[in-house]
Order: sequence, then structure tokens, then C-alpha cells
Amino acid sequence: MGGKVNSTTTDCILSIQSISKTFPGVKALKGVSFDVKRGTVHGLVGENGAGKSTLMKILSGVYTKDAGGKVVFDGETIERTTPLESMRRGLAIIYQELNLVNTMSVGENVFLGRFKEMNGMRGTHAQARALLDRIRCKIDTNKLVSDLSVSEKQMVEIAKALSFAGTRVLIMDEPTAALNNVEIDDLFRIIRQL
Repeated sequence: MGGKVNSTTTDCILSIQSISKTFPGVKALKGVSFDVKRGTVHGLVGENGAGKSTLMKILSGVYTKDAGGKVVFDGETIERTTPLESMRRGLAIIYQELNLVNTMSVGENVFLGRFKEMNGMRGTHAQARALLDRIRCKIDTNKLVSDLSVSEKQMVEIAKALSFAGTRVLIMDEPTAALNNVEIDDLFRIIRQL
């Protein structure tokens, strides 16, 4: 008989199962579980210290989870990872503390450490322009990051996250914290578009 395909396994891009993390004297996470289906937007809500950022840092490889628990990304169980491996897998994270080099241009920040792959500065700026156009952002790729507003810096972080081929999950840590209402509306438009 024609059975129904299990949508949980085919539609789920990220599955977090019973994840815990303990720091000396502090249980930051205890048995956290949830699934993320492809093409959906989720918001994790909790007070400061609830463990939201800790969970993101486990997913990106900044922290390792405690023994037990499981992270499955796009069908692959991930035991240990690094931030670069995580990005190359397609899991991009934009932290609340933006990770940009103020003395470098927008284009250089988008492809930091990958200029050779972009065929030098001309290719770096051309590819950065294409990514910024994708999210309808008009920032000049030659502009220094130090001259950008907080919302513009966030757009550069989004372009950087998308610059890794195959980005399939984009996680943002408190993305609206430093934005005004117009900038928040623009960010939400980009999230819907992505």
C-alpha cells in the first residue's frame, strides 16, 4: 500500500536532540531538542542567560556539546566541527557581536581569507557586489567597514554568510537589537526573501 513519506526526515535540515552544555558551576543547556524544516523561519526566545547563544556556538563549532545528545545537519550527524567547517557545510551564523575588520573594505570583509579563490580584488569586489545586490543592499564594496552604520554592517555579515556556496541555514543572534524600526523592516524583508 502507498504509505505516507515521513516528512520529518525528508524536510528536516537541522535536528538538535538532547543537547546539554556545562561550564564550571553553570548548566547552560540541559536536554535541548528541536527540529528545523527546510524553508522555515524560527525564533528562539528566552531571557539573558537562557542558553540561546551557547546553542548557536555549539552548532558553529565554537563550543563542544557535553557527551550525549546529537546534532544532525542535512542528514549528517555532526560530532565535532569548527566555525569554518560549519560554514562550508552550509550552516552560517551571524553573532550579535559582528565579526568584521573595520580597517578593511566591505568586499574584503565578505571574502576575508578567500581573495585567491576570488581571483584577486577585482573578483572579490565583483562577487561581493553580486551578493549585496541579491539582498538589495546598495553599499559600495570599496567603502571601509568603519564608515558603515550598524545595520549596514549587518548586511555585510549577511552577504558574508551567503558567500559560502551552499549556505542552507542562516542563524542570527539577536539581529534586531541595535536596529531602528525601518532597519528591522528591511532585515525582515531579507529574511523572507532568503
